[in-house]
Amino acid sequence: MSTDETHHEYEVVVVGGGPAGMTAALYSTRLGHDTAVINRGGGRAAMMQEVHNLLGVKEGTTGAEFLGIGQEQLDAYGCDIHRDMVTSCSRGDKLRLLGNSATYAADQVVLATGFNDVRPDPPLPRTGRGLHYCLHCDAHMFVDEPVYVMGHAESAAHVAGIMLNFTDEVDILTRGHDPEWSAETAEMLDGHPIDVVEEDVSGVQNGEDGWLKALEFEDGTVREYKGGFAMYGAEYNNGLALELGCEINDDGSIVVDDHGRTSVDDVYAVGDCTPGHNQVPVALGQGAKAGIDVHFQLRDFPRDPDLLDEQGPVRSEEVPGLPDELLEQAVDFHTYGE
Repeated sequence: MSTDETHHEYEVVVVGGGPAGMTAALYSTRLGHDTAVINRGGGRAAMMQEVHNLLGVKEGTTGAEFLGIGQEQLDAYGCDIHRDMVTSCSRGDKLRLLGNSATYAADQVVLATGFNDVRPDPPLPRTGRGLHYCLHCDAHMFVDEPVYVMGHAESAAHVAGIMLNFTDEVDILTRGHDPEWSAETAEMLDGHPIDVVEEDVSGVQNGEDGWLKALEFEDGTVREYKGGFAMYGAEYNNGLALELGCEINDDGSIVVDDHGRTSVDDVYAVGDCTPGHNQVPVALGQGAKAGIDVHFQLRDFPRDPDLLDEQGPVRSEEVPGLPDELLEQAVDFHTYGE
């Protein structure tokens, strides 16, 4: 594990402390590998007012509470958590990561660096109290309520159409921008009860509970909304992946296979920095699959036939394969009734 205060060496380093990254670390730690999470703090999950669509987690749980429990679990199993920001990386005999506070070396690296939602210009409702970014997380909150979709591209029109499954009051707010959707999409909008509001937003009215009540527009009109979705795309945090030479998709997400492997050996990517649904349950599954695959790459036993020929049969004193510190921690963890 750690060698000194400013340089640390591990078998596995996970960059990013969100649901996907921490799950990968949970699996690699429990499967017997020296693991660390480097967490800069913040992130989309940390900002969630309530966790939705996650079996076993109550709706009143905040993202910060959810992540805090995860950190406690990792600590209990022996995973190190560093509060640091990785600024660059390189490859030598190991993968090397440069942070603001320390340097790190690892045999395997898992990138869980996420993305940032592109925010529209203010004035805006409060995030999580009328301004939302995840349709599949939050559409259920707006059943039979007036809803806006903010944006002027294909994605805004698409989400507006989907919201008709939940409510009969849906507006698209282009905020003074010319629509960029196709003629086919325009025909779809014409055939559905969706208003396209071109004027920009000039003010926000909130209720006593802090939730959005209405939006004011530059033409003097006021429209009531319970909430809505901003559809302006995402900025993927792919800088480390680019430095390591990982293949990147046209939208900026990191190319991965079904186990989270990137195009570069020993480098994985999971969660919101990869393609697919940006959902906590999906992130947990991606992290688990990557953690298991990392174990397959690193585990000592069964020893490969070529090594058996070279080194001879495995001796009893060589097993189990866990590092001493993790072995002792696991024994203590599972000493029931004492």
